[in-house]
Amino acid sequence: MARILIIGATGLIGAHVAADLAAAGHDVTGVARRVDAAARAMPSLRWRAVDLARASSTDWAPLLAGIDVVINCAGALQSGPADDVTGTHERGLAALVAACESAGVRRVLHFSAMGVDGATPTEFSRSKRAGDDVLMASALDWVILRPSVVLGPAAYGASALIRGLAALPLLPVMPATAPLQPVALADVVATVAFFVAPDAPARLALELAGPDRLTFNATIGLYRRWLGYRPAREIALPASVAGLFYRLGDLAGRLGWRPPVRSTAQREIARGAVGDTSAWRRVTGLTPQAIAAMLAARPASVQERWFAGLYLLKPVILLSLALFWVGSGVASLGPGYEGGVALMREGGAEALAPLAVIGGGLADLLVGVGLIVHLTAPFALLVGIALALFYALAGSVLTPWLWLDPLAPLLKIAPVIALHLVALATLRDR
Repeated sequence: MARILIIGATGLIGAHVAADLAAAGHDVTGVARRVDAAARAMPSLRWRAVDLARASSTDWAPLLAGIDVVINCAGALQSGPADDVTGTHERGLAALVAACESAGVRRVLHFSAMGVDGATPTEFSRSKRAGDDVLMASALDWVILRPSVVLGPAAYGASALIRGLAALPLLPVMPATAPLQPVALADVVATVAFFVAPDAPARLALELAGPDRLTFNATIGLYRRWLGYRPAREIALPASVAGLFYRLGDLAGRLGWRPPVRSTAQREIARGAVGDTSAWRRVTGLTPQAIAAMLAARPASVQERWFAGLYLLKPVILLSLALFWVGSGVASLGPGYEGGVALMREGGAEALAPLAVIGGGLADLLVGVGLIVHLTAPFALLVGIALALFYALAGSVLTPWLWLDPLAPLLKIAPVIALHLVALATLRDR
Protein backbone atom coordinates (compact mmCIF):
# COMPACT_ATOMS: atom_id res chain seq x y z
CA MET A 1 0.00 0.00 0.00
CA ALA A 2 1.10 3.56 -0.71
CA ARG A 3 1.86 6.50 1.55
CA ILE A 4 -0.28 9.31 0.20
CA LEU A 5 -0.39 13.05 0.91
CA ILE A 6 -3.71 14.72 0.00
CA ILE A 7 -3.82 18.51 -0.18
CA GLY A 8 -7.27 20.06 0.18
CA ALA A 9 -8.41 16.98 2.08
CA THR A 10 -11.36 18.76 3.69
CA GLY A 11 -13.02 19.81 0.43
CA LEU A 12 -15.76 18.05 -1.50
CA ILE A 13 -13.41 15.93 -3.61
CA GLY A 14 -10.47 15.75 -1.22
CA ALA A 15 -12.44 14.46 1.76
CA HIS A 16 -14.03 11.63 -0.23
CA VAL A 17 -10.74 10.72 -1.90
CA ALA A 18 -9.06 10.61 1.52
CA ALA A 19 -11.77 8.43 3.03
CA ASP A 20 -11.76 6.04 0.06
CA LEU A 21 -7.99 5.59 -0.01
CA ALA A 22 -7.78 5.16 3.77
CA ALA A 23 -10.51 2.52 3.62
CA ALA A 24 -8.49 0.71 0.94
CA GLY A 25 -5.58 0.43 3.37
CA HIS A 26 -3.36 3.26 2.17
CA ASP A 27 -1.44 5.39 4.67
CA VAL A 28 -3.06 8.80 4.17
CA THR A 29 -2.03 12.22 5.44
CA GLY A 30 -4.58 14.99 4.95
CA VAL A 31 -3.50 18.60 4.45
CA ALA A 32 -5.72 21.68 4.65
CA ARG A 33 -5.64 25.20 6.05
CA ARG A 34 -7.79 24.19 9.03
CA VAL A 35 -7.88 20.59 10.13
CA ASP A 36 -9.29 20.51 13.67
CA ALA A 37 -12.81 19.41 12.71
CA ALA A 38 -11.51 16.97 10.07
CA ALA A 39 -9.11 15.40 12.56
CA ARG A 40 -12.00 14.70 14.90
CA ALA A 41 -14.23 13.38 12.10
CA MET A 42 -11.54 11.20 10.44
CA PRO A 43 -9.11 10.20 13.20
CA SER A 44 -7.65 7.34 11.15
CA LEU A 45 -5.76 9.88 9.02
CA ARG A 46 -2.80 12.00 9.97
CA TRP A 47 -3.54 15.71 9.58
CA ARG A 48 -1.32 18.70 8.92
CA ALA A 49 -2.37 22.36 8.68
CA VAL A 50 -0.70 23.99 5.65
CA ASP A 51 -1.93 26.75 3.34
CA LEU A 52 -0.95 25.78 -0.20
CA ALA A 53 -1.14 29.42 -1.34
CA ARG A 54 1.51 30.50 1.16
CA ALA A 55 3.70 27.43 1.65
CA SER A 56 7.24 27.38 0.23
CA SER A 57 9.03 24.32 -1.08
CA THR A 58 10.95 24.09 2.21
CA ASP A 59 7.64 24.05 4.11
CA TRP A 60 6.67 20.91 2.21
CA ALA A 61 9.93 19.04 2.73
CA PRO A 62 9.11 17.43 6.12
CA LEU A 63 5.66 16.37 4.94
CA LEU A 64 6.98 14.69 1.79
CA ALA A 65 9.51 12.41 3.47
CA GLY A 66 8.60 8.83 2.55
CA ILE A 67 5.52 9.85 0.51
CA ASP A 68 4.77 7.81 -2.61
CA VAL A 69 1.91 9.83 -4.10
CA VAL A 70 0.78 13.46 -3.76
CA ILE A 71 -2.82 14.35 -4.65
CA ASN A 72 -3.67 18.03 -4.97
CA CYS A 73 -7.39 18.70 -4.56
CA ALA A 74 -7.04 22.31 -3.36
CA GLY A 75 -8.85 25.06 -5.19
CA ALA A 76 -10.52 28.43 -4.82
CA LEU A 77 -13.20 30.09 -6.94
CA GLN A 78 -12.41 33.77 -6.46
CA SER A 79 -9.83 35.77 -4.53
CA GLY A 80 -10.93 37.45 -1.31
CA PRO A 81 -9.96 37.75 2.36
CA ALA A 82 -10.04 33.97 2.76
CA ASP A 83 -8.73 32.88 -0.65
CA ASP A 84 -5.80 33.64 -2.96
CA VAL A 85 -6.70 32.08 -6.29
CA THR A 86 -3.39 32.60 -8.11
CA GLY A 87 -1.45 31.69 -5.00
CA THR A 88 -3.37 28.43 -4.64
CA HIS A 89 -3.50 27.36 -8.28
CA GLU A 90 -0.16 28.60 -9.61
CA ARG A 91 2.45 29.84 -7.12
CA GLY A 92 1.54 27.31 -4.45
CA LEU A 93 1.51 24.45 -6.93
CA ALA A 94 4.90 25.51 -8.30
CA ALA A 95 6.37 25.35 -4.78
CA LEU A 96 4.80 21.94 -4.24
CA VAL A 97 6.15 20.61 -7.55
CA ALA A 98 9.66 21.83 -6.71
CA ALA A 99 9.42 20.18 -3.29
CA CYS A 100 8.28 16.88 -4.82
CA GLU A 101 11.21 16.91 -7.25
CA SER A 102 13.64 17.58 -4.40
CA ALA A 103 12.10 14.91 -2.16
CA GLY A 104 12.03 12.26 -4.89
CA VAL A 105 8.25 11.98 -4.97
CA ARG A 106 7.43 10.89 -8.50
CA ARG A 107 3.66 10.55 -8.81
CA VAL A 108 1.50 13.66 -8.49
CA LEU A 109 -2.24 13.73 -9.19
CA HIS A 110 -3.60 17.22 -9.67
CA PHE A 111 -7.19 18.47 -9.96
CA SER A 112 -7.65 21.23 -12.49
CA ALA A 113 -10.90 22.28 -14.21
CA MET A 114 -12.64 21.31 -17.42
CA GLY A 115 -11.99 23.58 -20.37
CA VAL A 116 -8.96 25.47 -19.04
CA ASP A 117 -6.89 24.19 -21.96
CA GLY A 118 -9.18 26.35 -24.11
CA ALA A 119 -10.96 29.46 -22.87
CA THR A 120 -9.66 31.14 -19.69
CA PRO A 121 -11.98 34.11 -19.02
CA THR A 122 -11.24 34.50 -15.29
CA GLU A 123 -8.42 34.47 -12.77
CA PHE A 124 -9.74 31.05 -11.74
CA SER A 125 -9.32 29.41 -15.15
CA ARG A 126 -6.14 31.33 -16.05
CA SER A 127 -4.43 30.29 -12.83
CA LYS A 128 -5.64 26.72 -13.19
CA ARG A 129 -4.14 26.59 -16.69
CA ALA A 130 -0.89 28.16 -15.44
CA GLY A 131 -0.67 25.55 -12.70
CA ASP A 132 -1.23 22.79 -15.22
CA ASP A 133 1.62 24.17 -17.32
CA VAL A 134 3.96 24.19 -14.32
CA LEU A 135 3.19 20.56 -13.57
CA MET A 136 3.45 19.43 -17.18
CA ALA A 137 6.88 21.09 -17.50
CA SER A 138 8.20 19.10 -14.55
CA ALA A 139 9.97 15.74 -14.59
CA LEU A 140 7.30 14.17 -12.36
CA ASP A 141 4.92 11.38 -13.26
CA TRP A 142 1.95 13.71 -13.30
CA VAL A 143 -1.73 13.12 -13.95
CA ILE A 144 -4.02 16.12 -14.44
CA LEU A 145 -7.74 15.53 -13.88
CA ARG A 146 -10.12 18.16 -15.27
CA PRO A 147 -13.62 17.46 -13.92
CA SER A 148 -16.85 19.15 -14.89
CA VAL A 149 -19.26 20.13 -12.08
CA VAL A 150 -18.92 17.34 -9.51
CA LEU A 151 -22.14 16.09 -7.89
CA GLY A 152 -22.53 13.52 -5.15
CA PRO A 153 -23.98 12.82 -1.71
CA ALA A 154 -22.11 15.76 -0.19
CA ALA A 155 -22.74 19.32 -1.32
CA TYR A 156 -20.54 22.39 -1.39
CA GLY A 157 -20.37 25.42 -3.66
CA ALA A 158 -22.15 24.85 -6.96
CA SER A 159 -23.48 21.44 -5.89
CA ALA A 160 -25.04 23.01 -2.78
CA LEU A 161 -26.52 25.84 -4.85
CA ILE A 162 -28.16 23.31 -7.17
CA ARG A 163 -29.86 21.68 -4.18
CA GLY A 164 -30.97 25.03 -2.81
CA LEU A 165 -32.43 26.15 -6.12
CA ALA A 166 -34.17 22.78 -6.48
CA ALA A 167 -36.24 23.59 -3.37
CA LEU A 168 -37.64 26.83 -4.82
CA PRO A 169 -41.19 26.72 -6.22
CA LEU A 170 -40.21 29.52 -8.63
CA LEU A 171 -36.94 28.78 -10.41
CA PRO A 172 -34.94 31.76 -11.68
CA VAL A 173 -33.37 31.21 -15.10
CA MET A 174 -30.02 32.99 -15.27
CA PRO A 175 -29.09 34.40 -18.69
CA ALA A 176 -26.01 33.31 -20.66
CA THR A 177 -25.49 29.85 -19.20
CA ALA A 178 -23.93 27.11 -21.32
CA PRO A 179 -24.45 23.34 -21.09
CA LEU A 180 -22.84 21.19 -18.40
CA GLN A 181 -21.78 17.56 -18.25
CA PRO A 182 -21.90 17.02 -14.48
CA VAL A 183 -19.84 14.09 -13.23
CA ALA A 184 -20.65 11.78 -10.33
CA LEU A 185 -18.35 12.17 -7.32
CA ALA A 186 -18.02 8.39 -7.05
CA ASP A 187 -16.53 8.26 -10.57
CA VAL A 188 -14.00 10.96 -9.67
CA VAL A 189 -12.99 9.06 -6.53
CA ALA A 190 -12.65 5.81 -8.50
CA THR A 191 -10.43 7.58 -11.02
CA VAL A 192 -8.06 8.71 -8.28
CA ALA A 193 -7.92 5.18 -6.88
CA PHE A 194 -6.95 3.92 -10.35
CA PHE A 195 -4.08 6.39 -10.77
CA VAL A 196 -2.66 5.86 -7.30
CA ALA A 197 -1.33 2.47 -8.41
CA PRO A 198 2.43 2.67 -9.13
CA ASP A 199 2.02 1.04 -12.55
CA ALA A 200 -0.82 3.32 -13.65
CA PRO A 201 -0.25 5.54 -16.72
CA ALA A 202 1.22 8.98 -16.14
CA ARG A 203 1.97 12.26 -17.89
CA LEU A 204 -1.53 12.71 -19.25
CA ALA A 205 -4.42 15.14 -18.76
CA LEU A 206 -7.97 13.80 -18.73
CA GLU A 207 -11.39 15.44 -18.81
CA LEU A 208 -13.91 13.94 -16.38
CA ALA A 209 -17.58 14.37 -17.24
CA GLY A 210 -20.82 12.46 -17.17
CA PRO A 211 -22.53 11.08 -20.27
CA ASP A 212 -25.32 13.69 -20.45
CA ARG A 213 -25.17 17.30 -21.59
CA LEU A 214 -27.65 19.28 -19.50
CA THR A 215 -28.62 22.88 -19.08
CA PHE A 216 -28.10 24.29 -15.60
CA ASN A 217 -31.85 24.33 -15.00
CA ALA A 218 -32.25 20.78 -16.27
CA THR A 219 -29.69 19.70 -13.69
CA ILE A 220 -31.70 21.50 -11.02
CA GLY A 221 -34.80 19.75 -12.34
CA LEU A 222 -33.20 16.34 -11.75
CA TYR A 223 -32.58 17.26 -8.13
CA ARG A 224 -36.07 18.70 -7.72
CA ARG A 225 -37.61 15.45 -8.92
CA TRP A 226 -35.24 13.50 -6.65
CA LEU A 227 -36.40 15.59 -3.68
CA GLY A 228 -39.98 14.68 -4.51
CA TYR A 229 -41.17 18.12 -5.62
CA ARG A 230 -43.33 18.99 -8.60
CA PRO A 231 -41.68 20.77 -11.51
CA ALA A 232 -41.01 24.42 -10.69
CA ARG A 233 -42.27 27.34 -12.69
CA GLU A 234 -39.32 29.01 -14.41
CA ILE A 235 -38.84 32.77 -14.41
CA ALA A 236 -36.31 34.28 -16.78
CA LEU A 237 -34.20 36.88 -15.00
CA PRO A 238 -33.20 40.00 -16.94
CA ALA A 239 -29.45 40.38 -17.34
CA SER A 240 -29.51 43.45 -15.09
CA VAL A 241 -31.15 41.52 -12.23
CA ALA A 242 -28.82 38.56 -12.66
CA GLY A 243 -25.86 40.96 -12.69
CA LEU A 244 -27.05 42.42 -9.39
CA PHE A 245 -27.02 38.96 -7.79
CA TYR A 246 -23.47 38.34 -9.02
CA ARG A 247 -22.32 41.74 -7.70
CA LEU A 248 -23.93 41.03 -4.33
CA GLY A 249 -22.05 37.72 -4.32
CA ASP A 250 -18.81 39.60 -4.96
CA LEU A 251 -19.58 41.91 -2.05
CA ALA A 252 -20.20 38.93 0.20
CA GLY A 253 -16.88 37.48 -0.99
CA ARG A 254 -15.05 40.64 0.05
CA LEU A 255 -16.59 40.20 3.50
CA GLY A 256 -15.06 36.72 3.76
CA TRP A 257 -18.01 34.57 2.67
CA ARG A 258 -17.77 32.09 -0.21
CA PRO A 259 -21.06 32.28 -2.11
CA PRO A 260 -21.15 30.24 -5.33
CA VAL A 261 -22.90 33.10 -7.15
CA ARG A 262 -20.07 35.53 -7.97
CA SER A 263 -18.72 37.21 -11.08
CA THR A 264 -16.22 34.38 -11.61
CA ALA A 265 -19.07 31.87 -11.66
CA GLN A 266 -20.95 34.13 -14.08
CA ARG A 267 -18.13 34.08 -16.61
CA GLU A 268 -17.22 30.45 -16.09
CA ILE A 269 -20.77 29.16 -16.46
CA ALA A 270 -21.11 31.18 -19.66
CA ARG A 271 -18.44 28.99 -21.28
CA GLY A 272 -19.99 25.81 -19.87
CA ALA A 273 -18.33 22.60 -18.74
CA VAL A 274 -18.50 19.97 -21.46
CA GLY A 275 -15.68 17.90 -22.88
CA ASP A 276 -14.41 14.74 -24.50
CA THR A 277 -14.30 11.88 -22.01
CA SER A 278 -13.21 9.16 -24.42
CA ALA A 279 -9.59 9.20 -23.21
CA TRP A 280 -10.72 8.96 -19.57
CA ARG A 281 -12.91 5.95 -20.31
CA ARG A 282 -10.28 4.29 -22.48
CA VAL A 283 -7.43 4.67 -19.98
CA THR A 284 -9.33 3.76 -16.81
CA GLY A 285 -12.00 1.42 -18.15
CA LEU A 286 -14.61 3.36 -16.18
CA THR A 287 -18.10 4.00 -17.50
CA PRO A 288 -19.30 7.39 -16.21
CA GLN A 289 -22.62 7.31 -14.42
CA ALA A 290 -25.48 9.58 -15.43
CA ILE A 291 -26.56 11.98 -12.70
CA ALA A 292 -30.15 10.75 -12.97
CA ALA A 293 -28.98 7.19 -12.31
CA MET A 294 -26.77 8.36 -9.42
CA LEU A 295 -29.75 10.05 -7.79
CA ALA A 296 -32.10 7.12 -8.41
CA ALA A 297 -29.70 4.79 -6.61
CA ARG A 298 -29.93 6.85 -3.40
CA PRO A 299 -33.42 8.08 -2.52
CA ALA A 300 -33.58 11.54 -0.98
CA SER A 301 -33.85 11.63 2.79
CA VAL A 302 -35.58 14.15 5.02
CA GLN A 303 -32.11 15.54 5.79
CA GLU A 304 -31.63 16.30 2.09
CA ARG A 305 -34.92 18.18 1.99
CA TRP A 306 -33.99 20.15 5.09
CA PHE A 307 -30.64 21.15 3.60
CA ALA A 308 -32.19 22.13 0.28
CA GLY A 309 -34.86 24.20 1.98
CA LEU A 310 -32.46 25.92 4.36
CA TYR A 311 -29.60 26.59 1.96
CA LEU A 312 -30.94 29.79 0.42
CA LEU A 313 -32.61 30.80 3.69
CA LYS A 314 -29.21 30.97 5.39
CA PRO A 315 -28.13 34.29 3.80
CA VAL A 316 -31.66 35.65 4.27
CA ILE A 317 -31.53 34.82 7.99
CA LEU A 318 -28.09 36.36 8.47
CA LEU A 319 -28.96 39.49 6.52
CA SER A 320 -32.28 39.95 8.33
CA LEU A 321 -30.57 39.59 11.72
CA ALA A 322 -27.89 42.07 10.69
CA LEU A 323 -30.56 44.58 9.61
CA PHE A 324 -32.48 43.94 12.84
CA TRP A 325 -29.49 44.76 15.04
CA VAL A 326 -28.29 47.70 12.95
CA GLY A 327 -31.81 49.10 12.78
CA SER A 328 -32.23 48.71 16.54
CA GLY A 329 -28.94 50.48 17.16
CA VAL A 330 -29.75 53.34 14.79
CA ALA A 331 -33.18 53.76 16.37
CA SER A 332 -31.74 53.80 19.89
CA LEU A 333 -29.11 56.41 19.02
CA GLY A 334 -31.37 58.45 16.76
CA PRO A 335 -35.13 58.95 16.59
CA GLY A 336 -35.89 56.53 19.41
CA TYR A 337 -33.40 57.92 21.89
CA GLU A 338 -35.77 60.18 23.87
CA GLY A 339 -38.45 57.51 24.03
CA GLY A 340 -35.92 54.93 25.21
CA VAL A 341 -34.63 57.23 27.94
CA ALA A 342 -38.19 58.02 29.06
CA LEU A 343 -39.04 54.31 29.23
CA MET A 344 -35.93 53.56 31.26
CA ARG A 345 -36.73 56.37 33.69
CA GLU A 346 -40.29 55.14 33.99
CA GLY A 347 -38.83 51.84 35.14
CA GLY A 348 -36.65 53.56 37.74
CA ALA A 349 -33.28 53.78 35.93
CA GLU A 350 -33.19 57.58 36.40
CA ALA A 351 -29.63 58.93 35.87
CA LEU A 352 -28.41 55.74 34.22
CA ALA A 353 -31.09 55.89 31.52
CA PRO A 354 -29.12 57.89 28.90
CA LEU A 355 -26.01 55.76 29.37
CA ALA A 356 -28.04 52.54 29.13
CA VAL A 357 -29.76 53.61 25.90
CA ILE A 358 -26.50 54.75 24.28
CA GLY A 359 -24.64 51.63 25.41
CA GLY A 360 -27.41 49.36 24.16
CA GLY A 361 -27.52 51.16 20.81
CA LEU A 362 -23.77 50.84 20.29
CA ALA A 363 -23.86 47.15 21.28
CA ASP A 364 -26.67 46.53 18.80
CA LEU A 365 -24.71 48.24 16.02
CA LEU A 366 -21.60 46.17 16.73
CA VAL A 367 -23.58 42.93 16.62
CA GLY A 368 -25.20 43.91 13.32
CA VAL A 369 -21.89 44.83 11.69
CA GLY A 370 -20.27 41.69 13.08
CA LEU A 371 -22.92 39.50 11.47
CA ILE A 372 -22.10 40.58 7.92
CA VAL A 373 -18.39 39.70 8.21
CA HIS A 374 -17.65 35.99 7.96
CA LEU A 375 -14.80 36.00 10.46
CA THR A 376 -16.83 37.68 13.21
CA ALA A 377 -20.29 36.22 12.48
CA PRO A 378 -20.08 33.27 14.94
CA PHE A 379 -19.06 35.55 17.81
CA ALA A 380 -21.65 38.16 16.82
CA LEU A 381 -24.40 35.53 16.91
CA LEU A 382 -23.39 34.47 20.41
CA VAL A 383 -23.22 38.09 21.58
CA GLY A 384 -26.62 38.70 19.99
CA ILE A 385 -28.12 35.84 22.00
CA ALA A 386 -26.50 37.14 25.19
CA LEU A 387 -27.79 40.66 24.52
CA ALA A 388 -31.30 39.42 23.80
CA LEU A 389 -31.33 37.46 27.08
CA PHE A 390 -30.00 40.51 28.95
CA TYR A 391 -32.70 42.72 27.42
CA ALA A 392 -35.34 40.18 28.46
CA LEU A 393 -34.00 40.13 32.02
CA ALA A 394 -33.62 43.92 32.25
CA GLY A 395 -37.06 44.44 30.78
CA SER A 396 -38.57 42.01 33.27
CA VAL A 397 -37.02 43.99 36.16
CA LEU A 398 -37.53 47.55 34.93
CA THR A 399 -40.58 47.36 32.67
CA PRO A 400 -42.42 44.08 33.42
CA TRP A 401 -45.66 45.46 31.97
CA LEU A 402 -44.11 45.20 28.51
CA TRP A 403 -44.72 41.43 28.64
CA LEU A 404 -48.42 42.28 28.21
CA ASP A 405 -47.89 45.07 25.67
CA PRO A 406 -49.93 44.45 22.47
CA LEU A 407 -46.79 44.89 20.34
CA ALA A 408 -45.04 42.22 22.48
CA PRO A 409 -41.53 43.77 22.57
CA LEU A 410 -40.36 41.29 25.20
CA LEU A 411 -42.19 38.25 23.86
CA LYS A 412 -40.52 38.77 20.46
CA ILE A 413 -37.14 38.13 22.04
CA ALA A 414 -37.83 34.38 21.99
CA PRO A 415 -38.14 34.03 18.18
CA VAL A 416 -35.17 36.37 17.75
CA ILE A 417 -33.02 34.03 19.86
CA ALA A 418 -34.40 31.03 17.97
CA LEU A 419 -33.37 32.62 14.67
CA HIS A 420 -29.86 33.18 16.05
CA LEU A 421 -29.67 29.50 16.94
CA VAL A 422 -30.76 28.52 13.42
CA ALA A 423 -28.06 30.79 11.99
CA LEU A 424 -25.44 29.19 14.24
CA ALA A 425 -26.57 25.69 13.24
CA THR A 426 -26.24 26.47 9.51
CA LEU A 427 -23.18 28.73 9.63
CA ARG A 428 -20.56 26.20 8.55
CA ASP A 429 -20.49 25.51 4.82
CA ARG A 430 -18.32 22.38 4.86
